[in-house]
This record gives sequence, C-alpha cells and structure tokens, in this order.
Amino acid sequence: MTETRTDVQPAREPAGAHADATTLEQLRAAVEAGFPLTIADLTRLVRIPSVSWGAFDHEHVATSAESVAELVRGLGVFDEVHIRRARIGEGDELGQPAVVARRAARNGRPTVLLYAHHDVQPPGRDEDWESAPFEPTLRGDRLYGRGAADDKAGVMSHVAAVRALVEVAGADLDLGIALFIEGEEEFGSRSFANFLRDQRDLLEADAIVVADSNNWDVDTPALTVALRGNVTFRLTVTTLDHASHSGMFGGAVPDAMLATVRLLDTLWDADGAVAVEGLRSAGLTTPEYDEAQLRAETGLLDGVAPIGRGSILSRIWAQPSITVTGVDAPSVANASNTLLPSVAVRLSARIAPGQDAAEAFEALRDHLVAHAPFGARIEIDDVDTGQPFLVDTSGWAVAEAKAAMTEAWGREPVDIGVGGSIPFIAELIEEFPSAQILVTGVEDPDSRAHSPNESLHLGVFRRAVLAEAAFLARLEARTGE
Repeated sequence: MTETRTDVQPAREPAGAHADATTLEQLRAAVEAGFPLTIADLTRLVRIPSVSWGAFDHEHVATSAESVAELVRGLGVFDEVHIRRARIGEGDELGQPAVVARRAARNGRPTVLLYAHHDVQPPGRDEDWESAPFEPTLRGDRLYGRGAADDKAGVMSHVAAVRALVEVAGADLDLGIALFIEGEEEFGSRSFANFLRDQRDLLEADAIVVADSNNWDVDTPALTVALRGNVTFRLTVTTLDHASHSGMFGGAVPDAMLATVRLLDTLWDADGAVAVEGLRSAGLTTPEYDEAQLRAETGLLDGVAPIGRGSILSRIWAQPSITVTGVDAPSVANASNTLLPSVAVRLSARIAPGQDAAEAFEALRDHLVAHAPFGARIEIDDVDTGQPFLVDTSGWAVAEAKAAMTEAWGREPVDIGVGGSIPFIAELIEEFPSAQILVTGVEDPDSRAHSPNESLHLGVFRRAVLAEAAFLARLEARTGE
C-alpha cells in the first residue's frame, strides 16, 4: 500500500517574538467586555434556520446573509460590503448568497482573508434534541442549537475578533482584511469555484483563515494541518424489472435488497477496515489517543468494538473510510411481502490526504462493478468529490497563528488532522496559490456538529476569539515577509 508521509503531532514553540503584553491584555479585556454582545449576536444568527439544502426554504439563507452583512457593516472598518451569488457550474442556476467585504492594506501590511459559512445542516428530528434546534439554549457552559458551533460561531469569531482589534488599535488600521462568509458550504459549495473567480479582487490575500474546524479539547487549541477528501454518490442496484410476491418467488430470484447487502459487504474487511483496492492511506504520526477517549467522544456503546487497524487517530485522519448514509427502500412500517426490483443507497467515502479524489472515485466504481452479485445491474450517479488537504506549516502565517494561540489559551496548540472534509480548500489553493492557509475553529470534541444537540463551549469560543484577535494584532504590526 502506498503511503504519503508527514507528521501530525504536538506543535513546538512558535517562531518569532511574543506579542506585546500590554496589547494582549487590552485585547483580552476588549474580548471579555464585548462577549455579551457577541453571544447576543450569535443567538440571533442561530435562530435563523438557514439550511442550504435543496428541499428547504432558501429565504432563510437570504435572511441569514442580510443579518451577517449588517454585522459586518457595523464594524466600520471595511471599504465595501456586499451580498453576492455566483453561477453553479456552467448553467444559469445561482448558488446561495455569500457576504464579502474588503479593506485595503496600507504601509506594507499583509492582507488576511477571514472565511466562515452562515448556512447550516438540516436539524433532523426535533425529538432527538433536548431543546429546539433553532432556539439557542444555554445549559451549563455550552450554547445549544443548530449552527451554534458549525459555523455561525465561526462567523462570530471573525466579527468579534475584528471588534476587539478596533477597540484596541482603532478603526484606521494598516492591516488589509477581506471577509468571505459563504452561504452553501453544507450543501457542497457548488458555486464556490465560480465565486472565487468572480470576486477575486475582493478576496485575494496573503493568508487565509478558515474558521471551520476543531480544537484538541476544551483547554487546548489546535491548528488543522490534514483533512481527508470525500467521494459521495448514489448507487442503484437493480435485479428485476418489476416487484414480485416474496412468498411465490423468494429463494429462486435475487431481490435488489439481497444484492445490495451482499455488494455493500464487500467494501469492508471483517474488522471494518476499507477493502477497496486502490484506496490509499497516508503515513501520519499522530498524538496519543486511546479507546477510552474514543468511546467518551463518540458515545460508542459498551460491548461494541471500534473498527479498523492502526492507531485510532490514523484511522480517522489518515485512512479511507466508507459510510452508507442513506437507503431508499420501504420503511419497516410500510414493508410488504415483496421482492424489491431496485434499491438505491447513498455512499460517502473519505479519502486520505495525498490521494486524488477522482482516482479514489474510479477505484470505488471499479470495485462495485466487479463485485456486483448475481449479475445485478449497477448504476452510479449524483457524484460529488472533494480533494484532501495537507497544510504547509513552514510559513510565517502559521508561526504567527501558533504564537497567538499560545498567548490566548495559555497552552501551545496541537497540530491535528480531521476526518471530515473541507473540499473547497483545494479550490482556494488553486485560485490563490501563494496564500498561506490556516484552518482554525471554535469546536471541541463534544460540539456534535451535524448531529442533534450541537453545541458551542463558551470557554473555547472566548479563547478562540482572543486568539484570532491576537493574530490580527500581530499582522497589524507586521511589515515585510
């Protein structure tokens, strides 16, 4: 098996001098004084059900964009603020509204692009939530609600960090700041590439902060340096041209459900590791992380064993995985004694850093075709791919970010990989190849993004805002490369 090698491990002391202690304490005081307003603004955003998926009312996404634009205009530092859309692919359909803003750099200062997204995942079933998904609710030190962490807290981390910087340094900054708050990240960022090209003059920057990831725990910051890519598609398995009575013909002809179950089972070895030839792993050195921590963070039931091989974090960060995320078949309540002619499933594969997503899709397609049982007919469509990502950690922006995190959190950050995907980062790199990419976040292992009872830890959020404000202050003081 071919491996791509890199290290993902606790960070060393960042290079460069520490930020001025007085400035840091002023920023800390500004973040603290502004925190009630920051939380109030966040709760207003969480109340907007801005689900960008096709089956939902997109007027809410438009309302969310307007609300974000109002917050950005209220900062008083941007030369221009716009709500804009871009075409999806080559057609005429437009993507969801995004907020873009820019202030020009002066006197040799760099420009930083701050990215987050204001759309959210569907809430799922209300009964799975302890409180209503779009009614932000404070319980203990966590704020619950859909988007409270992913990623409206990311939006507010940018807003609050700029507010604190302006409070300390004034609005007449030399630092160039661009802002891009996307409106369709949770629905595949379908217009993203066109949007970057259309708005290139507004978005071009020396460093890009993507506030859409995780921290090591509630007390330890992290910089994400490795992300898996993704391949998703619909697989349809057909064995009959019409349904038949299962009692009359069962046992003689293969129904589509039987063929689908047998075919899906070929995707994994007996221990749950992926068994598709051509899907590769990356050789990442990972921090300590034991099974007890895995169980605590995932809710893995007693007696249910983890799957896969190698260190636990290597399975999540550096190896491929395949998940069946949906099945089109009769529900149990509506089941009849019928041989199904056709079954469709949604497959979601995560691709290790270092492997091309198109290559991975070909490996999956070839495997499914080759392993179709009973001569079943296989159809694959609705394909979506996203490239994995490895960060170059040698640049000045990473050093400045790690120093700011250390100052704000009181602990050095950990370089982490993430099992999830942020496919648009590859498009950012393609459009802005000289920009340095920083993937940060406001989440912690118990934020439960995309799940019921999603939440934001307020202590993590406060420290993340201060870290970004300290990073911006460092860039405001920076000249040259």
